[in-house]
Amino acid sequence: MLEDIKDGAAAATRLAGGAPLQSTLDVADPGDWLALDAGVREVARNRPQFLPEREHSTPLPTDLTQLGESRLALALCHRDGRIRQEAVRQSVRYPGLLPLVVIRCADWADPVREHARQLLHEALNVDSALNLAPLILRVGRRDRGTFGVEVLGQILRQASHRQLAALFADPDRIVRRFAYRLAIEGRLLRPAELAHAAALDQDTVVQDLCATAALTALGDEDAYEDVLPHLLSARNPRTRSAGVTVLRRAGRSKQAELLLSDRSALVRACARYVVRQLGDDPVAWYRERCTAPGDPELPPGAVIGLAECGNRADAGLLRPLLVHPAAGIRARAVAGLRTLDSVDAKQLWPLLDDPAAGVVRETATALLPSAKELPADWLWERTSSERPRHVRVGAFRLLNARGGVVALRAAVGLFEDPDIKLRTWAGQSVQRWHPSPDERHGDAEVGELLDRSRHLFSDYVLRRRKWEAGVDS
Repeated sequence: MLEDIKDGAAAATRLAGGAPLQSTLDVADPGDWLALDAGVREVARNRPQFLPEREHSTPLPTDLTQLGESRLALALCHRDGRIRQEAVRQSVRYPGLLPLVVIRCADWADPVREHARQLLHEALNVDSALNLAPLILRVGRRDRGTFGVEVLGQILRQASHRQLAALFADPDRIVRRFAYRLAIEGRLLRPAELAHAAALDQDTVVQDLCATAALTALGDEDAYEDVLPHLLSARNPRTRSAGVTVLRRAGRSKQAELLLSDRSALVRACARYVVRQLGDDPVAWYRERCTAPGDPELPPGAVIGLAECGNRADAGLLRPLLVHPAAGIRARAVAGLRTLDSVDAKQLWPLLDDPAAGVVRETATALLPSAKELPADWLWERTSSERPRHVRVGAFRLLNARGGVVALRAAVGLFEDPDIKLRTWAGQSVQRWHPSPDERHGDAEVGELLDRSRHLFSDYVLRRRKWEAGVDS
């Protein structure tokens, strides 16, 4: 597989030596053809004798009729437009060169481009279009590249469901989007197939396309049975939320209660809307589930869901959950207290030692507005390399938020941290550091810390920082 111009140049050199096209590059990979196109010009720039040149005494290109497939492939990528134009004419002898004709359809030279477009229009059929679709769509992103995409669409509108299915699994998401749009336009997929694609595809555009089309195509009760399970079990929250929104139309609003505790805020919000339309109160549902703080079956989504639609009085139900055995519950309880604006710093800061990274992350976020109220020495101890990484990160976030010499001391102290990301973050923090206006100038510790950070600054910037802090250089 050719990955860049350097590899394309190497392939061009092999072709110039007579190597067969099929053994030189992966003819099914659009990237190889594009790399070859760029690589030929790269080699010819340094080796003028590499490709046939037109005679200086005549305006016409050199004779290309005797060239084999490999050399003609090079001529199709030639820097001279008239040689490329003649090579396009001669390429009809070798169907395997059609990918290079696709590339020439976006050529900067009008005659080359027009001849290539005419040839592509005549040569393309459903089978060849399916094979060339990834390359045509790649070239279509270039200037003057829309012609190939338009022709591809015209041809593939004649394709069957079975033929288009080959593109549904293409690794290039642009290809999958194109194929699904054609299938939806041609009504080639049943609602259940669309829902299945929406649930499984990794691309959000494909998910939205297929989910919307599946819901639009729904007509009878039996179709809901085939579509809703796919949508409601999808990993992507947008797809699940699409399934939730149709529950009322399907006469299954009660099923929305099961999604009130979904892991996604979007899905929970949609579920609450459906439940309210049914005349029920989602807040009461959440409160009922959060009244048993030791319940091992309590879903984390129910905890944060209560905060999303409850009031500050509900903080009383969340605080006991801070010691729940499940880390997910503890993390959502912290996030819920922050959502309800009911954070008690003294109650939360012990959770910075929690064994679960998610809990510490949520706790540090909740405590950021109160960072200056926390004991600096206690936080400093938690930046020791003996502590778990997530504890060190949480403590440094809070120390860094304090600013001043405390933040500088914490950052410099992490220069030897075993985690490279944390060391990098500490260095960036020092580079952005400026003395706080409420701290005394001339602090000798600041000068010492800045000297230890000398490798991060130019001499001028270091002197400037010391001057700002009132420290002698």
